[in-house]
Amino acid sequence: MTDTQRVNIGKQTPAAYKALIALSTEVEEATAAAGLDPLLVELLKIRTSQINGCTFCLRMHTRDALQKGENPDRIAVLPGWEETGYFSATDRAALRLTEAITLVPDGHVSDEDYQAAAAVLTADQVSAVSWLATVMNAFNRVAITSRYPVGS
Repeated sequence: MTDTQRVNIGKQTPAAYKALIALSTEVEEATAAAGLDPLLVELLKIRTSQINGCTFCLRMHTRDALQKGENPDRIAVLPGWEETGYFSATDRAALRLTEAITLVPDGHVSDEDYQAAAAVLTADQVSAVSWLATVMNAFNRVAITSRYPVGS
């Protein structure tokens, strides 16, 4: 971490940030309409933020998940979700797709990753998870670029 002053791009260009908030609201509604568990939605936000190293979003969504009743053990093992019995087939499919979208520079969203998700998730769920990952990646980049403060 440096002491370099950063422009808070959300405050500097509020119309763009408000549009991102509006998109996020639409995506939240799509996740609910697709029947995704709100706890899974928080886990997907956490996982995206873990991959991107966004401490601001990690803190916020971990707190949100705990307030909604998420099991702390599931949060603790989230980076190793493939190796645990904590996650359902739906959780695994959504996590796999979210990771593939977040890690797009590492090889795009492969047919294998997409098909694995589509074999478990409905078309509405694939769309909702994809939009959620897209929005979270955008929020992570806003917070990281602006160096949103976390703790002391």
